[in-house]
Amino acid sequence: MLPSRVDVAENAAVLLRKLTTAHGPLMFHQSGGCCDGSSPMCYLAGEFRVGGSDVLLGELIVDNIADPIKVWISLPQFEYWKHTHITIDAIPGRGGGFSLESPEGMRFLIHSRLYSDEEWALLENATIITGA
Repeated sequence: MLPSRVDVAENAAVLLRKLTTAHGPLMFHQSGGCCDGSSPMCYLAGEFRVGGSDVLLGELIVDNIADPIKVWISLPQFEYWKHTHITIDAIPGRGGGFSLESPEGMRFLIHSRLYSDEEWALLENATIITGA
């Protein structure tokens, strides 16, 4: 079994439950660093159009949310970060202008760590899934 590329911290899971109840199924796109820095941006599922230059980083499975939350990242950013495991977290503060958590007084952010040699050996040649 391959190591995960993305996970969710408990603070983010709590916020995702609230957002899913209010809005329905969700998705993330890991921003490339323009207007909102490198924040993970949360959208209604399908609201952000992913394309062939976006990579499916993984799916977040959150208790009490029926649909997994897909996490996408641009291919150039994935190439830069492919050695890195990402955990999506949430903290008090102002979220990205286009991200669903913005009115909640919270913002999503990422924690990252490099994969161990053992994890990277499993992931190095793994197939990636790109958008349509």
